[in-house]
Amino acid sequence: MGVPEISVDELAVQMDSGAQILDVRELDEWNEGRISGSRLMPLGEVIERTDEISTNEPVYVICRSGVRSASACEYLRTQGVDAVNVAGGILAWLESQRSVERDQQ
Repeated sequence: MGVPEISVDELAVQMDSGAQILDVRELDEWNEGRISGSRLMPLGEVIERTDEISTNEPVYVICRSGVRSASACEYLRTQGVDAVNVAGGILAWLESQRSVERDQQ
């Protein structure tokens, strides 16, 4: 099943409208750098935590490169969530010179 995708440039525009962003990377990856306002839900937890995701608006799903997030989107869409994959993931976000939040070390 194909899933809808947007670029990081399109995501940045959606963020101005309060877009819901779901990051499906692991905690250590999340701590290294994440999009401000995104929410962590590692891929391995998506099935058991699907009910935590709003179905009233699109959810933009991101990972490191776009592979795990595409898998999450496929599943979420079968559950009635308007899940949209972020092409290129956090790597594309960083390549576009956008900032990330990091935990203090």
